[in-house]
Amino acid sequence: MPERMEDALIPYAPAPEHAEVSRFMRVLYKVYQNEVQALYVAQNRQQDFMNHWVHQMKTPISVIGLLLQEDGEVDRESITEEIERIQLGLNMVLLNARLETFERDMQIEKVQLKKLVQEVVTEHKRLFIANGVFPVISIDENYIVATDPKWIRVVLIQFITNAVKYTFEKGKKVYLTAECTEQGILLNVKDEGVGIPSSDLNRIMKAFFTGENGRLTGESTGMGLYIASEVCGKLGHRITIESERNAGTSVAVLFENGESKEGDHTGQNSGFKRSNEDL
Repeated sequence: MPERMEDALIPYAPAPEHAEVSRFMRVLYKVYQNEVQALYVAQNRQQDFMNHWVHQMKTPISVIGLLLQEDGEVDRESITEEIERIQLGLNMVLLNARLETFERDMQIEKVQLKKLVQEVVTEHKRLFIANGVFPVISIDENYIVATDPKWIRVVLIQFITNAVKYTFEKGKKVYLTAECTEQGILLNVKDEGVGIPSSDLNRIMKAFFTGENGRLTGESTGMGLYIASEVCGKLGHRITIESERNAGTSVAVLFENGESKEGDHTGQNSGFKRSNEDL
């Protein structure tokens, strides 16, 4: 009996039948190796992420402990902020785990883009207020896209969180806009933050890559944009990122199956009435 997979392969085939069996076994072995490698990479990624996450969760837990030890009235606002950090981390862990079974959890629907964006912004109004950053929504109500509303919310939350987190000056804005192009509907999230160094742009969507900006805050897991890119890839939505140092970052998602209720796909000069809304 073979002790290794290689022992099952026929090194020299003396007959045509043996040669065919050998060829089949080698193709089968290659498939097996690819599957094992994929499982190995996924397992390592999950383990590395868990180790990184557990280390990060020590900070909010320690802060809550110190706040509870102080004399006098408990600072509820500070405790709430730390709990939100823990909840955000827990959600990230669950999302990373669910990526492995994404197809079973996916449900494509027609979604009104402006309504979806408004809901996500409203849910995160505390984040905007706490950082002194203001959202500006300019999306036509007629824009409809086919996507999974639950998963695309995950993507939007990551874009908005990054836009606010890396905008250090108060009074700046985050612009959420959409336009109808020949390729489809293009959703754009643009901030006025510190921008991304050109040396990091090609790597920011890789797992665990935090980059220069991630070291500024000390809170980056390097998994947010990775999960966003994986989700968009599985949904068939293309992501593009443009950034300039100290001039902000623009992240765009293209919905190739996007449409307008009025059936107008003439592009930027379609004459749609746009709305500018502040939170």
